[in-house]
Amino acid sequence: MREMPIGIQDFEKLRTGDYAYVDKTEYVYNLARTGTPFFLGRPRRFGKSLLVSTLRAYFEGKKELFEGLAMEKLEKDWISYPVFHIDLNVMAYRNVDDLEAGLDANLRQFEKTWNPDGQPTRSASAVRFYDLIQTACEKSGQKVVVLIDEYDRPLTQTMERGKENDDIRSALKGFYGVLKSSDRWLRFVLLTGVTKFSKVTVNSNRPEAGEFSSGAFQPFAHDANGDRRASVFSDLNMLRDISMENAYSGICGISAKELEDNFGAELEALGACNGMTYDETVAEMKRQYDGYRFSKQGEGIFNPFSVLNTLAKKEFAYYWFKTGTPTFLVEQIRQGSFDPLRFAEPEGVRIPAEAIDDYRVGNDNPIPLLYQSGYLTIAGYKNNRYILDFPNEEVRYGFLNELLPVYTYRLRGHEEFFADYFIDDLRAGSVDGFMTRMRSFFANIPYELNDQTERHYQLVFTLLGQYARAEVHSARGRTDAAVETPEAVYVFEFKLNGTAEEALKQIDEKEYALPYEAGNRKVIKIGAEFDKDTRNISRWLVALDG
Repeated sequence: MREMPIGIQDFEKLRTGDYAYVDKTEYVYNLARTGTPFFLGRPRRFGKSLLVSTLRAYFEGKKELFEGLAMEKLEKDWISYPVFHIDLNVMAYRNVDDLEAGLDANLRQFEKTWNPDGQPTRSASAVRFYDLIQTACEKSGQKVVVLIDEYDRPLTQTMERGKENDDIRSALKGFYGVLKSSDRWLRFVLLTGVTKFSKVTVNSNRPEAGEFSSGAFQPFAHDANGDRRASVFSDLNMLRDISMENAYSGICGISAKELEDNFGAELEALGACNGMTYDETVAEMKRQYDGYRFSKQGEGIFNPFSVLNTLAKKEFAYYWFKTGTPTFLVEQIRQGSFDPLRFAEPEGVRIPAEAIDDYRVGNDNPIPLLYQSGYLTIAGYKNNRYILDFPNEEVRYGFLNELLPVYTYRLRGHEEFFADYFIDDLRAGSVDGFMTRMRSFFANIPYELNDQTERHYQLVFTLLGQYARAEVHSARGRTDAAVETPEAVYVFEFKLNGTAEEALKQIDEKEYALPYEAGNRKVIKIGAEFDKDTRNISRWLVALDG
């Protein structure tokens, strides 16, 4: 069994060690054969850094590392270029001084190679960057390659700190503006990141704040309030954003075909450890970790970090999500500026096409950022709107299970409420316990919010993650929810304007339980009714199917 390259982001280390590798070099060749500057956005731990390292090895002419890969047959002329690989993922950023320290550390490495006899400079980072690109091109006789990994990390780490975020954005705008001014000396440019920060208002009253244009700093023009409409990308209009291009939807991550072609032996071993057949193992991998789509027609992509950890440890778990829910979203829910009931919509979350990559700092709508950071993905496209949903069970359960305590604490004001409690009731076969807990949940929702009763119960079932499905379609209709445990299947029907008896009758007439009757588990039907005055569950009936 090969080693899984968990956490390995260096292409040379991966290729010289005994590590599994999914060949992405055809994508690299297609990118590299054009001189177009690119931007690629992908969620964290999706292989962006490895892609950048692969491009670096290619442009440095390390032909031997590509033996046996698609690149070996595609590339005929191996040329070594000066490569400036700037990695902003190596430190924490609290303010603009941290950013300047990080840029200085990167630039000093390039100065050792291309200006070893030069005196230490106090010039601004943008000026040094501009001079280095020109010098490297002139000394080497080849144009320069610039690879910037995690360009937005200083911004995402300071999103909730207004002034610090503004200062960092201003400094980055000037630094990245060098790439446009240096175009005549550049062979290839790629910026990667999680987010594409678009139109934002930047408070740029710092004396040193400005932009780099025509080889010199130009101060920002301020409006009457001392603010300027600006974006990190406003000067980089030559960048081709391939984040949502169908041709590059699989450039990071693992497709279903790549999973089986490259990890057949590991999948067999995973199945053997968990008492599953090969087909069952692949199906479980798909349910847990597949489902990311980065274009309208793009195929489903597996989360590579979760795949590699699962195959290495031979255990299904929530690996990618362990870093937790975004703090900015938790804070918005606490403040009441975002309604998590949007995630319980049976048809997914909808967003205009023009807004999906347009995250604006200070905006109360976090949906674009949730898409860009991988918590939501493309489920459909209709009428110039993207339909977004959770990509898989790992993200669905982990994300909502983190949000429910925050949401219910806001509603109740004193007690957190966990989805696991509901699951424990059904695993113990206690329908009464489950329904009583559901009733308690509704009882503590403020009256003015409980007019959304249906969405609240959909949220609870959505939160049950791998155990439940809300709004389940069958051949003759759509039941409200079905919950599967190893011991039993529970089929629920709620009546907002009807009786528990009518709910049970509908389950039978519409044959909602039929899809589950072929198995060995008990099938239990629950019909419940809501009282229109109390806006809560008033009674329920339970029947065993058959």
